[in-house]
Amino acid sequence: MNSNFKRYIIFWLSQALSQLGSSMTTFALILWAYTQKGTAMTVSLMTFFNYLPYIILSLFVGTFVDNHSKKKIMLVSDSIAAICSLAILCLNIGNALQIWHIYLVNMIIGLMGAFQDPASDVALGKVVPKEKLEQISGMNSFSDNLVAVLSPVFAASLFAFGGLKLILIIDLLSFLFAFLILLFVLKIPDDIPQKAEKKSVFIGCKEGLQYLKQHNGIFLVIITMAVLNFFSRLTYENILSPMILSRSANDSVTLGIVNAVMGIGGIIGGIIVSSGKIKANSAKMIYISAMLSFLLGDIMMGLGRNGIAWSLAGLAASLPIPFINAGQMVILYRNIPEDMKGRIFAVRNAVQFSSIPLGILLGGLLADYVFEPFMLTQNPITQVLHKLVGEGAGSGMAVMFLCTGILGSLFSFAFYQRKDIRDL
Repeated sequence: MNSNFKRYIIFWLSQALSQLGSSMTTFALILWAYTQKGTAMTVSLMTFFNYLPYIILSLFVGTFVDNHSKKKIMLVSDSIAAICSLAILCLNIGNALQIWHIYLVNMIIGLMGAFQDPASDVALGKVVPKEKLEQISGMNSFSDNLVAVLSPVFAASLFAFGGLKLILIIDLLSFLFAFLILLFVLKIPDDIPQKAEKKSVFIGCKEGLQYLKQHNGIFLVIITMAVLNFFSRLTYENILSPMILSRSANDSVTLGIVNAVMGIGGIIGGIIVSSGKIKANSAKMIYISAMLSFLLGDIMMGLGRNGIAWSLAGLAASLPIPFINAGQMVILYRNIPEDMKGRIFAVRNAVQFSSIPLGILLGGLLADYVFEPFMLTQNPITQVLHKLVGEGAGSGMAVMFLCTGILGSLFSFAFYQRKDIRDL
């Protein structure tokens, strides 16, 4: 196990490099799409078409993942995603690339992710010793946030130098490296029955949901993460950029600094978790961390009026995230039986990420048609809110951060009090 764990570290590094390539491609496609259409909805739909098929298919792939080689599933899924990047490259070289091509490719990548993610989750539990789970979660948070900090910088520079073609070529090379590491270096043991009972995809989904129904604490943890994802996409992933730009006279430098600081916060949190020195129980890691993130992050973000305040808010919001992820990982891997992991992780992904497209679509609508117009009116409520967040463009979005801060912290505190969660 120790030898294979070292192999997993090499695999993790290769995946981080591949993730950097994919993130650069995503950012470059956003730049390309925005220059073509010039609308925020174009960008939102790119994310929407990625998540929607992922969520729907995730409900039904659990049995397939449990009864097939995890390594083969990961290799095939990665290969199809790479073929999609290659197709985009060919279309771009031929000056035939259109927006709907990107939507279609994002749908296919979402479908592959529905197979890839639960297979990867199960494989991790087979390779990584249980006492190393928190450290691995911290390492994943570290690499995720490092990629989040570096990919926009690299992508913007390379896009200006060589355009979309250069970034796609780098993405494909990083995929090839990670693919070879997975194929030849990482060994993933598979306990697959020689004569696995054939089950309908609906049976696998039903079994996963039945298991969660019988283990209410685990199901509530998954629901918690779905709500956290909803709040995140409602504000940070959706209206943070327009709020800062509208309140700082379109100062893109300030926006870049705030986003960088948020990434650094995640990196610091990831380093702390991966050190293995955090001994808090898993429920506390999830809910106390989430409560602090909402209280110190969202509320400060709403009250802030300048780059320093927004940067401190971003740091406070992002630093606890690796603790939340580590707490969830430990609870799931230690409580779900090995032969059910594929079905449970597949259903988990469908439930946990179902709130993301809703948050993406709802956040923009609430900002444009509810909160921003409301803050332009004069009444006793807006007079109080003006004293808190200021007036003018962006003030309505600032109030949205106050709302998610209050609701999110109350939600986290309430769920932490539940005995069935704390017993986990």
